[in-house]
Amino acid sequence: MNIKAKLTLAIGILVAMIVLLVVLSIVNLQILTATEPDSPAAGPGLQRALLWVSIVGAGCILTGIGIWLRLPSSVNKPIIELANAIQEIANHNYEKRLDLTNNSEFAEVTKNFNRMAKRLSDYHASTLSEMMAAKKYMETIINSLSEPIIGMNQNMETLFINNEALNVLNLNREEVILKSAQEVALRNDLMRRLVRGLKERTTKQENATDAKKEALKIYADNKESFFQVKYMDITRPAKDGVTIEHAGYVIMLKNITEFQELDTAKNTFISTISHELKTPISAILMSLNLLNDKRVGDLNPEQAELSESIKENSERLLSITGELLNMTQVESGKLQLKPKITKPIELIEYAIKANRVQAEKFVIQIEVEYPEEGKIGKLFVDSEKIAWVLTNLLSNAIRYSSEHGRVIIGARQVDDHIELYVTDFGRGIDPHYHKSIFDHYFRVPGTKIQGSGLGLSISRDFMEAHGGTIQVESELGKGSTFRLTFKA
Repeated sequence: MNIKAKLTLAIGILVAMIVLLVVLSIVNLQILTATEPDSPAAGPGLQRALLWVSIVGAGCILTGIGIWLRLPSSVNKPIIELANAIQEIANHNYEKRLDLTNNSEFAEVTKNFNRMAKRLSDYHASTLSEMMAAKKYMETIINSLSEPIIGMNQNMETLFINNEALNVLNLNREEVILKSAQEVALRNDLMRRLVRGLKERTTKQENATDAKKEALKIYADNKESFFQVKYMDITRPAKDGVTIEHAGYVIMLKNITEFQELDTAKNTFISTISHELKTPISAILMSLNLLNDKRVGDLNPEQAELSESIKENSERLLSITGELLNMTQVESGKLQLKPKITKPIELIEYAIKANRVQAEKFVIQIEVEYPEEGKIGKLFVDSEKIAWVLTNLLSNAIRYSSEHGRVIIGARQVDDHIELYVTDFGRGIDPHYHKSIFDHYFRVPGTKIQGSGLGLSISRDFMEAHGGTIQVESELGKGSTFRLTFKA
């Protein structure tokens, strides 16, 4: 029965009951008016009339109440069922179907709704199967990677992990997937190190991205392996389709065991060769000193020139072997610092003394800038290492300055930091190379002055070992300033 029929029936019943009540009242009223008031039949007739009117009136009231209670619910029921069905579809329950065929108004709606739900169900099933196939395909790709890889969402819950990572972590997949990495880290040392590194990276926003990262040593498969940890962000377009939002993290471990072994072999080789070279070089220099001794005899001009050339190249070779030894000490982790309280002026004087001959050769004037006594603090450093750095910077400044030029070396205190600096007024360094000049063996393209390309990289390593920094400020044609910064 449709809504219209229900309303018509309800109204018809109410009207019929009211008509019946009115007719009954009129009939009884006529009977009572036709009866004499003093007649013995008047009393029972009045009671009978009141009884029927009461019964019919009560029936009308009860019928009205019944219609009032049942009619709205019978009208609302299909609408509520439709609303609930729509809600089920919205909640991705595409198997929901409507059954309102007994209501002609909703027959078409039911038919269209069920057809829509079936299409959505078919589409969802096909999409779900495609997603599952894609998921399995991605899992196959991830597991085929030879490098351990872990993916996490923003809450640091593990979304995917390949077999290599499980092997390295010594965990089962069920212990990790959709589990909090922080909870797993409580019982797994390696995961704890990875999570700690991720948190430090997130907190610092990789302020030291150029800093040399130590290799992660892991004992797996009954052997010692070395891995380089790389943290990456997972991003995706936001709901507006324009901005990019953060969705999680990827941790990748790159196996560098082979390179680490080669690097160790290289350092051992360089260290051995450097040690072996120092002895014959020292012997050559000693022989040259004896050869230049006037008591042995005078050299003719050609011999003296040749002797000076041999001396310069021997000293250069001795300097290079020293740099190689310093480099191998740093890279092998055998660098030992012997800090002591040192005045900055002592380091400056040492650097000037070590470069005095070179400065006189190129006619370079060395100027010293130093605050008054008491206006600069003392340093707690390995004076030999820092003096080497300052000497190397001053030597570079002299070599890259034009003849009859000047070089400034000085120190100053800025708040709780002490700066040592060397400034030259030579050709300067292109800003594109300001970071690269601190890499091993790097030399600025077009540089004609000879060098090993190790001095600045070793200087950086020495400064980092002291917790300090080395920076360069330079422009082409305006010279360069190198700053060493320490905590006072």
